[in-house]
Amino acid sequence: MKPQAFVFDAYGTLFDVHSVVARAGNNIPGDLNALSTLWRQKQLEYTWLRSLMEHYEDFWDITEAALRSAVTQLKIEASAAQLDSLMQAYLVASTFPEVKPGLDALKGAPLVILSNGSPRMLESAVRHGALEHYFAEVISVDRVKTYKPSPRVYALGAESLKLPASEILFVSSNSWDAVGARASGYKVCWCNRSQAHMEHLGYWPDVTVLRLDQIVDCL
Repeated sequence: MKPQAFVFDAYGTLFDVHSVVARAGNNIPGDLNALSTLWRQKQLEYTWLRSLMEHYEDFWDITEAALRSAVTQLKIEASAAQLDSLMQAYLVASTFPEVKPGLDALKGAPLVILSNGSPRMLESAVRHGALEHYFAEVISVDRVKTYKPSPRVYALGAESLKLPASEILFVSSNSWDAVGARASGYKVCWCNRSQAHMEHLGYWPDVTVLRLDQIVDCL
């Protein structure tokens, strides 16, 4: 497999979404692991629901709504200032430790990000992670006003790179995102850090790795 270019998901793939609560949740009472897990679950659910309803809101607003839902469901008492601190921490979500070595190993081929994130969120996270020079473009779903796994979103990557999806390797740690990209014609690498099970939706990744710095060994 010799892709002509690479498209990377952002949240969960390059950026650790659970670093947000670890960074900004210290003074909040309750089960912070449960909060982080439910917040992410609700965030994704809300993107899917808004896509189905065809009532788009950007990822920042969805992320805030998901946070409020999660603290309510878990009966966590958090002040407005504490919730705001969590939201601000999303702008500086940590990169996984192997991200830069993994990207360094792919130098020479065009790399882009294709993410549910809003332009402001992505610009901030990429800058904080010092990843700007790796990517030719950072693409937000905001361009088409819907969310993954809509084919309209995945089309953005191929359009940006001016290549057929079949000549591009799409990299994601989210199994449902890997399925969506495969259904849209990409070659797919699933970065299965958690050693989870792939979704049974009739589409399978072309290659599975445990870390992004293992991608180069599969090419």
